[in-house]
Amino acid sequence: MSLQDKLDAFKADFKAGKPPYNAPPEIHPIMERATAELIASGQAARAINAGERAPQFRLNDQDGNEVSSEELLAKGPLIVTFYRGVWCPYCNLELQAINEVLPQLKALGASVVAISPQTAVNSRKSVRTNELGFPVLSDVRNDTAAAFGLRFNLPDYLIELYKNLKNDLPAFNGDASWTLPMPARYVIGQNGVVLYAEVNPDYTHRPDPSEMLPVLEKTRDI
Repeated sequence: MSLQDKLDAFKADFKAGKPPYNAPPEIHPIMERATAELIASGQAARAINAGERAPQFRLNDQDGNEVSSEELLAKGPLIVTFYRGVWCPYCNLELQAINEVLPQLKALGASVVAISPQTAVNSRKSVRTNELGFPVLSDVRNDTAAAFGLRFNLPDYLIELYKNLKNDLPAFNGDASWTLPMPARYVIGQNGVVLYAEVNPDYTHRPDPSEMLPVLEKTRDI
C-alpha cells in the first residue's frame, strides 16, 4: 500500500468519527476551510524549489546534539522532511513510510533528517513512537521552515478549534506564535542545490518516499 493510500484510509476513518479519534463532524469543514485558504494563498509555489540553493541550518536533535546541514552534505545527499509534530497522525504515517525505505536511502549515500517546531521531548516521542532510524530536529519558532518559505500563521478560527480540541501547539512547541510548517520534502545535492522538492499546503497529501530513489540514483551517476 502506498503512503497516500494509507493517508486516504486514515482520513476516511477520521472523518467517519471512528475510534480512537471520535472526531466530531463539525470540525471537518473548519479544517478544510483553512487548508483551502492556504492553497489559495499561493505560498507553496513561493517556497524553495528544485534548482534553488537550500538554506543551511544548525538544529538540535531529540537528544540535544547539534546537527549541521553543511556537515551532512559533506558526506552525501541530504533528505529533509518538514512535518507538523507528533500530534499529527498524517505526519507520523509519513515518517514511518520514510523509515521503511531508509536502508535504500542510506545505500544510495543519503542522510535523512526530519524537522518540526516541537520541543526535544516531543521529538524524542516521535522517534520512539515511530521507531525512527533518523534524527528529528527541533526548529524553534519555525525559523528554518521560514527560510525554506514553509512557515505560516494559523488563522484565528483554526486556533480556536485547536484549543477546543486540546491541541495546544504552544505547549508542544514551546512557542506562543501558533505557526506551523507546510509539509515538505527535499532532496539536496552535495553542492547545496535542491534536486527534488515537494511542498503541499494540504497536509493530508504526501509524496511516496519511493519517488526519491531515482533522484538519488542519478546523483550517484554524476
